[in-house]
Amino acid sequence: MADEAKAKGNAAFSAGRFEEAAGHFGAAIALAPDNHVLYSNRSAAYASLGRFTDALADAERTVALRPDWAKGYSRLGAARLGLADAAGAVEAYEKGLALDPSNAALRDALAQARPRARGGDAIGKVFQGPDLWTKIAADPATRAFLDQPDFTRMLREVQRNPAALNTYLSDPRMVQVLSLLLNIRMQNQSSNEAPESAPSPSPSQSTPPPPPSPKQQPEDKPREPEPEPVEMTDEEKERKEKKAAAQKEKEAGNAAYKKKDFETAIQHYTKAMELDDEDISYLTNRAAVYLEMGQYDECIKDCDVAVERGRELRADFKMISRALTRKGTALAKLAKSSKDYDVAIETFQKALTEHRNPDTLKRLNDAERAKKELEQQEYYDPKIADEEREKGNEFFKQQKYPEAVKHYTEALRRNPKDPKVYSNRAACYTKLGAMPEGLKDAEKCIELDPAFSKGYTRKGAIQFFMKEYDKAMETYQEGLKHDPSNQELLDGVKRCIQQINKANRGELTPEELKERQGKAMQDPEIQNILTDPVMRQVLIDLQENPRSSQEHLKNPGVKQKIQKLVNAGIVQMK
Repeated sequence: MADEAKAKGNAAFSAGRFEEAAGHFGAAIALAPDNHVLYSNRSAAYASLGRFTDALADAERTVALRPDWAKGYSRLGAARLGLADAAGAVEAYEKGLALDPSNAALRDALAQARPRARGGDAIGKVFQGPDLWTKIAADPATRAFLDQPDFTRMLREVQRNPAALNTYLSDPRMVQVLSLLLNIRMQNQSSNEAPESAPSPSPSQSTPPPPPSPKQQPEDKPREPEPEPVEMTDEEKERKEKKAAAQKEKEAGNAAYKKKDFETAIQHYTKAMELDDEDISYLTNRAAVYLEMGQYDECIKDCDVAVERGRELRADFKMISRALTRKGTALAKLAKSSKDYDVAIETFQKALTEHRNPDTLKRLNDAERAKKELEQQEYYDPKIADEEREKGNEFFKQQKYPEAVKHYTEALRRNPKDPKVYSNRAACYTKLGAMPEGLKDAEKCIELDPAFSKGYTRKGAIQFFMKEYDKAMETYQEGLKHDPSNQELLDGVKRCIQQINKANRGELTPEELKERQGKAMQDPEIQNILTDPVMRQVLIDLQENPRSSQEHLKNPGVKQKIQKLVNAGIVQMK
């Protein structure tokens, strides 16, 4: 973000918009306060505006941050020259050259500063006065010069470098201004008021200058030159006044918005837009009000105009992103079907390409989730779901399990709340050896209908097949709580007990035991038991002093955990 502001400042500086450039560099400094280049750039912008006090402060900050950077001393010298401190400028330039002896710009600047430091620019110093622009504007003979861009450029150049005065003395306007500053009334050849025979006064014949008025008395220290309003055209003045008025309207609109006085807020934002059409924040703010009022179509119109105008003005990416986000929000509010969400989602995605904002990302996720939910609702059809389930059953009987899965999946899309379809698809996955998918379907079946016995038999069978006999037995026992006489569940318990007892009797081959223990060690529940300090002590007692460990087994919780370890093959009881 600091680089982006810096780039804007550089572009404005290159175009001669020094005030704007200083603003951008200031924004960059707020984001990167220790970047010496940013202070250097802003110092150059202030110097170009004649604000040498500010330029000096930034130059000094540049040198403080990077004392080994020659360019910083160049900025420091320029600022000191602008404040008529030629000796200080020489000192700065010499320090810069000590760091970079081959720097041509520093050598040239030093060559220009030295004569001034020796007092060789006495006449040029009259252009350094704090009221230079005011004097020129106050005199009828010179006032019009300030409306001429080529003359103001010459004048600024002489301010920066008094030695340049000799270059411009061939221009009668510069001679006229010099005579004004030296209080010498020179003959105006074009004036009808002076007699044609009147000779031009020589310097010795000129009237002595009057003593300076109190306002013209030199001050103890140089006063910072203020930006002169006379440099602006009438059109520029009017534009500046309108911008200031527009900001006041915006502030009034913000205050009304906070009070929920939406109609008043809209009036203020609209007035601000009429005064200044180069700030899209008035549009985005009004769009926010329309959004709050539920006038979504009006909100969308304002956002579209803001985006279009913002691109024309090369507005900040954040502002364009904000407009797109508000448009996307309005579109989502208007959505009646899943298809309606497509344009809202696309708008949020465009907003994120302009600026990645967490709020925009959240709104995008919400829109995508709402679209998915609506799609499910629109697709819901229990009748078609039953037809697809029957088709799946036919393929299952024919042992065409992939085809059966396809139809069961379509049935669930049509009716995602049918536990029987999850049970049937779990059976298919078991036949295909896709145990994790089958286990997930069996668990979903139980979640939808905890009293449905088939869900437990499916889940238990998968766990048994995965050789997780202790878990399978728990599943079968849980199913028997709902259906105590279910033969499949009862048979499942017997099979699990047989396998667990087989391990306890040591009838497993070393390979089988190793495989079983390996699976158990991957179980988070088993891991928690083995890392529990109390259970570790119990296991040590069971191994070293079986008789004294009987006290531990009186605790139901400890006994249950020991049984889990036994069932998993981790502990063997003899």
